[in-house]
Order: sequence, then structure tokens, then C-alpha cells
Amino acid sequence: MSFGDDEVMDPLTMRGRDWPGLRQFCVFAENRVGALHSLLRRFEGHDIRVVALSIDNSVDCAIVRLMLNNTERGREILNLSGLTYSEVDLVGVELPESSQPHVEICIALLQAELNVHYTYPLLFRRNGRGAIALSVDDVDLAMKTLQDKGLRLISERDLWDQDDEMY
Repeated sequence: MSFGDDEVMDPLTMRGRDWPGLRQFCVFAENRVGALHSLLRRFEGHDIRVVALSIDNSVDCAIVRLMLNNTERGREILNLSGLTYSEVDLVGVELPESSQPHVEICIALLQAELNVHYTYPLLFRRNGRGAIALSVDDVDLAMKTLQDKGLRLISERDLWDQDDEMY
């Protein structure tokens, strides 16, 4: 992207920690004993907590989807490790107080005609309420839709500032 005097800005830095969305790392790994352990140990000792984890595997390889409470530091560790990975924006939303919180979220996205590709829980708790991460067709529209319905979005800053009694 060019701004003014041919200044180029990295799109990854355009959304700060207060942007009401989450960043997911999709790490390519060999499907072998110890590969997941090796990946997760890279964050040990750096005060980085895995707040979401999902694995899609096949016979030879796996894609490890993970979210960290410190995206910038996690990216730095992944770069230094030489692992192949990509980054994806997701929507984080606190589960509403209702008898069917997931249904309430899905109805809001359905009304906006947004497709949910996948979802998984976040290791997040604030005031006794959990949260989920959603991969959707249009992240910005999903965030606006959920906010308009009165649902609370989870930002990367929230992952740092959650209730301590969970851990």
C-alpha cells in the first residue's frame, strides 16, 4: 500500500491491538509424533499463552490453527523458527447470557447472510462468560452485525486482560 511519498505500510500492522478482531496463525506441520509438542514449546518461557487451538490433519501433514495472547511476539517466534505459516483475521465474540448463546450468534450472522466457515472456543473468561472465535466470509461486516445486535466483541487486548482466576 502506498501512502503519500511512496511510503509503504505493511497491512499486518494496520490493525492494532484495539481492533475488535483476532489474529489466528495457521502453521504447517508434519503429521508425526511430537510435532505439536515441538510447536507449542516454542512459546514456553516467553510469557505467551495459547488461547485457542485446532488441528486439521491428513496422513502426511497438519495445519495447526492457534491464537495467542500476544500476537506480535508470537509472529516473531514463528518467523525466527522458520516455520511455514499464514495469518487469518477472525471474529471473537463473548457468549451472551442466554439459554442458546451459539444460536443467538448464528442467527445474527444468518440475518446478515454471512457464512461461518468454522468456529472454536477461546480459553477466555470475563465475568464468568466464555467466548468463541469465528471464521466468516466478511470479518468487518460480521463485527458490525454482532455489535449492532448488542454482542460484545473480543479484541486482542481482551486476551491480555481477562479474569485471572481462570488460570
